[in-house]
Amino acid sequence: MTQPLASTSCFDHPRASRREFLAQSLAAGAVALPTIVSARALGLEQAAAASERITLGVIGVGGRARGVLKAMLSLPDVQCVAIADVQASRRDIGKTLVDEKYGTKDCVLYHDFRELLARQDIDAVFIATGDRWHGPASLMAAEAGKDVYSEKPCGLTIDICQRLAETFKKTGRIFQAGTQRRSAPHYAAARRLAQSGKLGKITRLNASVYSPILGNEWLPAEPTPPKEICDWNLWLGPAPWRPFNQLYADGKWRGIYDFDSGAKLLDWGAHTVDLCQWANGSDDTTPLTFEPTEKGIECCYANGVLLFLDFLATPFGDRGPNWNTALGTCPVKYIGDEGWVETGDLSRIDLSDENLRAEVAGAENTAKWHDVVLHWRNFLDSIKSRQPTVCNADVMRKSHIACHAAANAWILGRKLSFDPAKEVFVTADGGLDDEANLLKSRPERNPWIERQRS
Repeated sequence: MTQPLASTSCFDHPRASRREFLAQSLAAGAVALPTIVSARALGLEQAAAASERITLGVIGVGGRARGVLKAMLSLPDVQCVAIADVQASRRDIGKTLVDEKYGTKDCVLYHDFRELLARQDIDAVFIATGDRWHGPASLMAAEAGKDVYSEKPCGLTIDICQRLAETFKKTGRIFQAGTQRRSAPHYAAARRLAQSGKLGKITRLNASVYSPILGNEWLPAEPTPPKEICDWNLWLGPAPWRPFNQLYADGKWRGIYDFDSGAKLLDWGAHTVDLCQWANGSDDTTPLTFEPTEKGIECCYANGVLLFLDFLATPFGDRGPNWNTALGTCPVKYIGDEGWVETGDLSRIDLSDENLRAEVAGAENTAKWHDVVLHWRNFLDSIKSRQPTVCNADVMRKSHIACHAAANAWILGRKLSFDPAKEVFVTADGGLDDEANLLKSRPERNPWIERQRS
């Protein structure tokens, strides 16, 4: 295994990607470089030219990654060339998926994603690990000169979200948060209607979230497998050490504070709060106050709009008594003083007045994974244009911080006030709320150092 690095800043000087080097060489009149992958290997009759093709590495191959990867592979101007996962079984599943798509055996496997990041021929990475790794892996990728599409939640804490936005600004890399619902036509139509004035003045935004939980239990210790089967130390990464149990590696880390984010609120909230921020024109700010109640968390913006995080669903997707089955998962509702609009993942739009139906014409009944394809299309186009994505690091920063602030209010069981400009919790008299500010970050394990045994 590659030796642990001294810090997450594993590359002192970000290198130009293969795409950038190629573009610069062609602009300077240099001899064209040979293509890296043949058209036959792409398995696409209308594959993009080599100079337009984006080479991709995948970090983490769980169930979500497989679905997204299948959708992404339908796009002709991106090619997956490498996969990294600490578990051999998942690496093999990913390689089979990619190689069958291209009709080759060329996809290279790594158990340590740092080896993938060291490849200069990879332009971008798709990060779909467990939550604990999203932020650190994105930071390392940016410092390695890669553009990043990261699944959400993109950072376990407010601090990590801040560091992400700052790092991507400093490095000039492209970032896309996996909050793909902004690319879904029906969610976009609902937002346009909310901003059109035809609902009157918007007074309330409802964002559905899981009922929050704080799990701290440890599963029974099991024998640690060989690293080539599951590199447990690397699986844990920045999270506190605990003994191996296969159920963690299979996904039972969800809901455990050491591995999860925001008491489960960011599982849906990273999407639904983001959509409400978008509808409220609040991509550059957050609510000022966050107050937990029995049924949800009330958050108030400077413009007086109430954002309500509604505990609609029970953890892990079990259908609770208030689950809005008619609209699907992640429903949001925008309420004005003259009407409302509501939509969810089944791409149906409910309206207070059917006379508004023409305002959302053509936006409903989109196919499954359609939003993922559109979100990837936005990411790839941004890589080429070097313009920000629809869910760039700054957008992610504010919407994720709003989620984390709400979660921290629930954890502390009291109303919190927040300064969106300074991004700190404050007291009623304008001082710092030290207790709340302690929750902005967590201790991180000295990066991937083997546990010392006595």
